[in-house]
Parts: sequence; C-alpha cells; structure tokens
Amino acid sequence: MSPKIEERTAVRSVIAFGLALGAFVLLGQSTEAQLLEKKGLSLQAARKMVAAAEAEAERNHWRGVVAVVDDGGWIILLERMDHAAMTASVELAPGKARAAALFKKPSQALEDSINGGRYAAITARGFIEMQGALPVAVDGEVIGAIGASFATPEEDEQVAKAGLAVEPKQFAPAWYRPLWRSY
Repeated sequence: MSPKIEERTAVRSVIAFGLALGAFVLLGQSTEAQLLEKKGLSLQAARKMVAAAEAEAERNHWRGVVAVVDDGGWIILLERMDHAAMTASVELAPGKARAAALFKKPSQALEDSINGGRYAAITARGFIEMQGALPVAVDGEVIGAIGASFATPEEDEQVAKAGLAVEPKQFAPAWYRPLWRSY
C-alpha cells in the first residue's frame, strides 16, 4: 500500500471517529433535553379529593356524582353516590372536569363566556361548559380537575371546592412540597 493511500485511510478514520463521537455527544444531550418532568394526580390523591367532596355532600344531604381527571381530561376516579339527583350526572361531572382541566380554568368561566355572547364555545366537542368543576394546579401548572354534578350549579361548585380543599401534603410524597392553588 502506498503512503498516500495509508494517509487517506488514516485521515478518513480520524474524521469518521470524530463524527461518531460528535454525534454521540450531541444525541446524548438532545435526548436528555427532550425528557420532561411532569407532575400529576395519583389515584390516592383523587380518592382523597372525592372523599372530601362526598363528605361535604353528605353534610348537606345532597346526592350526585364527583369525578377527578388528569391534565389530559382522562378520568382517574368517578364516584356516583347512591340515589344521585340525576342519572345524567354520570356524564356531566367528568365532562365538566375535562373542560376545566383542558381549558385550565373553572368550568363556570366557560359557561359565563357562552352566556356573555361567545356562542362559538358551544361548538367545542366533548366538553361540558357548566358550573361545577375546578382545575387542580401545582406551581401554576394545571395537573387535573375535579367536577361535580348534583341538583343545582351552586351545589356542584360547593362540592367541587370541598374536594379541592383537601390538605395538599396528603396528595404528594413527603419529599415534594407543592403549592396548591384553588379558585
């Protein structure tokens, strides 16, 4: 083999090694950069919220449905009390909670916007834009919502607020100290 060919082969090997090393370093960093840490509601937290909401309903002799959803609007827990005021509540409570989670605001605000003339909001499929659901937020980030459907909108709101008022430390592991925001 001639010295010129050996030199080209050596240069190509060094370049290939450098490119491979560079790609490894860059891809390793971009993979880490793509991973996010996300807070979320656990089933245990949802159970505590629903228990608090139902306790409020029981104190007032109300019967209905309470639902807790994650930040994507998917049901974590749905509880229908015996003799619920309306059979439709099984659809209304999670629909309200889904709207509160995905719009990141109380469902009352959506109802108010429709009543205020924003009729286009009615066309949003799969949402229940009625009073009775509140988002659950940690450090300003909505991680889910609680929705309630009882006999009146005021009952719905009161029951949802009771569920949201559960002591935040009960929701998370001891090492995590979230700042809860209620509406």
